[in-house]
Amino acid sequence: MFNIFSAFNFFFSCLIPNFSLPLHPKCVKPHISDIMKIKDILGALEEFAPLALQDGYDNAGLQIGLAEDAEATGVLLSLDVTEEVVNEAVLRGCNLIVSHHPLMFHPVKTFNGKTHVERAILKAIKNDVAVYAAHTNLDVAYGGVNFKIAEKLGLQNVEWLSERESYVSGEKTLMAGDGIIASLPSSVSKKEFMERVKEVFRLKSLRVNNASPKTIKRVALCGGSGASLIPQAIEKGADVFITGEIGYHHFFGYENDILLLEIGHYESEQYTIEVLRDIISKFAPSLHICKAETNINPIKYL
Repeated sequence: MFNIFSAFNFFFSCLIPNFSLPLHPKCVKPHISDIMKIKDILGALEEFAPLALQDGYDNAGLQIGLAEDAEATGVLLSLDVTEEVVNEAVLRGCNLIVSHHPLMFHPVKTFNGKTHVERAILKAIKNDVAVYAAHTNLDVAYGGVNFKIAEKLGLQNVEWLSERESYVSGEKTLMAGDGIIASLPSSVSKKEFMERVKEVFRLKSLRVNNASPKTIKRVALCGGSGASLIPQAIEKGADVFITGEIGYHHFFGYENDILLLEIGHYESEQYTIEVLRDIISKFAPSLHICKAETNINPIKYL
């Protein structure tokens, strides 16, 4: 669709001065005064979640694009980057994609379009779309992914499950960490809490262990794959631990210690888009920012 759109736009612009087709109906074309350098937007993201916080295996940061002098026409936010997401960015007038998961997580040795990653890379380069990822650095940053999940569940008195090192963000010195533990305003039953989780994360089902706590008050959680934090959750007295992926074998042996809820990787991190939006919109209130409408969850429930 975009290729036809672009062709018509180019053809008629040659015949009719100042002719242009409208942008996607849900986006507003930014004023010239609103446009800023891509590097400044990335600077705001990295002030909130410095790249130095990312895990050693990760590949967060700018992956595609020359951000030094490029001006941002708009930002598309997505959990992942696919060929369809790049198409959407182009269609909606965004020359910067900010995702949570890196497009290039593993080394790419060829660019011949044989894999979905290579095709997305080639399409981004052809269309001058910069691609940036804020991954594990955003997971462990104060106020990041896990804090947003806690907010959605209405949790209070949020603390790290496992503290890391301190870091500087703007004029503040903050503590990084893995997972969080917090409290509900009041105790609820196991059934009531599970229904709340299903409602908040828009789930049809949950994967749970055989634990049967009388009530739920203390909640530990970690977006994505957080099964390694189950012992810390137990040690800190959590009644329940929520994460995106637990794995079959981790469901054994904890039924007398803690309730485990596996909600899906994508589902657990879906609100990360709001964290990214808040960071960027606070820095640049008038910037053209779009949430991707492309469904990138590769797992389907039938």
